[in-house]
Amino acid sequence: MKEAFRVERDYLGDVLVPADAYYGAQTARAVENFRISGLRPHPLYVKCSALVKWAAARGNMEAGTLDQSRGNAICRAAEEVYSGKLLDQFVLDPFQAGAGTSHNMNTNEVLANRAIELLGGKKGEYHKVHPNDHVNMAQSTNDFIPTVIRVTSLLMIRGLFSQVDATVATLKRLARKYEGVVKPGRTHLMDAAPIRFGQVFDGWARTFVKDRDRIQQAAEMLLELNLGGSAVGTGINAEPAYVEEAIRFLSQKTGFKFKRPASYVDVTHSMADMLWSAEALKALAVDVSKISSDLRLMNSGPITGFGEVTLPAVQPGSSIMPGKVNPVIAECMNMICFHVMGCETAITEAAQAGQMELNVMMPLIAFDLTFAIEIMTNGLKMLRERLLEGITVNVERDKRLLEASTGIALALNPYLGFDRTSEIVKEATKRGVTVRQVIKEKKLMSDEELDRVLDPYRITEPGVVKGRPIRPSSLSRPSPSSRIRSPAPTPSRQARRENRPSSKGRTERA
Repeated sequence: MKEAFRVERDYLGDVLVPADAYYGAQTARAVENFRISGLRPHPLYVKCSALVKWAAARGNMEAGTLDQSRGNAICRAAEEVYSGKLLDQFVLDPFQAGAGTSHNMNTNEVLANRAIELLGGKKGEYHKVHPNDHVNMAQSTNDFIPTVIRVTSLLMIRGLFSQVDATVATLKRLARKYEGVVKPGRTHLMDAAPIRFGQVFDGWARTFVKDRDRIQQAAEMLLELNLGGSAVGTGINAEPAYVEEAIRFLSQKTGFKFKRPASYVDVTHSMADMLWSAEALKALAVDVSKISSDLRLMNSGPITGFGEVTLPAVQPGSSIMPGKVNPVIAECMNMICFHVMGCETAITEAAQAGQMELNVMMPLIAFDLTFAIEIMTNGLKMLRERLLEGITVNVERDKRLLEASTGIALALNPYLGFDRTSEIVKEATKRGVTVRQVIKEKKLMSDEELDRVLDPYRITEPGVVKGRPIRPSSLSRPSPSSRIRSPAPTPSRQARRENRPSSKGRTERA
């Protein structure tokens, strides 16, 4: 009967390890200690862990500190994991021992046991390839984990950028398609100056571009790798040739221009570079959440809400109300963004919680940063494919809403003056009629002039409409009660005012 376990030993004593497992004693202890979330490390995080070990083995062979036989076997094992094999052997909860020692040893043990097999041995025969002496040579958890976080994050950000760029392209297509459709603007959720859908979509596209630029700037700080800093950033046991070859190899495999840091101590104790990426990602999440909420408002109704756009119907919206369709994609995007914001908060707390030469909260930083990038990447793909690419602008309803909006009155300011226009808006609102109707009833402007001044498209353009404005002084002024009272006039001014026609008379003539 095949044995179910093998016995391994570390400096705390004997440990039972599943016989077919590629991990060893330290991983088995950690599995028992950390039963927290039921989650596993991100697959790319595991692959990049193997990639860094691959680079380290090459570097140590270059430096002459690792013999070719063991080194090549470690490289072959690391290459297998990097290609996607043995991922099920990385069994630790992301919430684990400080600094990530458990994950580092999980990686060391899997690669050591696979390298032993490649050399013709059996799992656990660590005299052939030792997890600490050979796979972990010239490394510490304290320089290995930050390096893996940086490499993994950069690769994931590359995927995020592909979705951001595709979203920008979609928004620009929508901007061109609906360039001429004018909608009511809203500030404070109240009627405001009109705006074109083309301007809205183009503005959103620019927002995404700026968010991308911020993430790009932050990501550049991740190019400094502290591999070679060893335990506290002094570089003990790490030969210069090892560091040079390892960084060269990582650059070759990923396409990024990695470099040594100006200070190994800086990048060993400080997690600010990772935090900056999380903060830039949070800025994107804030903008995307706001846009998602706008889309939900624009789609609201369809009868009693804004109803300015119709979002694609992707699933029934209610278990009790027949025919109801909800903006579920935008709602899901909101939730994704909230979680990304929360990840940034957790990373902030973790980044400031280090002590002296090390930050022991790196496992949390690794998990939350990679998780935030992943869900934002997948969320943007969903938003683009299942919402933006199928959105419909309700042109006729937008026309009706625009005509009924008091926001168009802004264009009247240069012609009728702010105070008089305010009176018109107040009357139109009170009577439930349009601003245009009030002006026509009072014969304040000719039909031709009114059409020119209130032309919806023109209102969305800079400047004042061409043509001679009507001087506010030639029209009626608001009643004294609606004006801000000025200081009491001097006698000479009072006398002059007594000789002027009353404001009541001017109102009647107007």
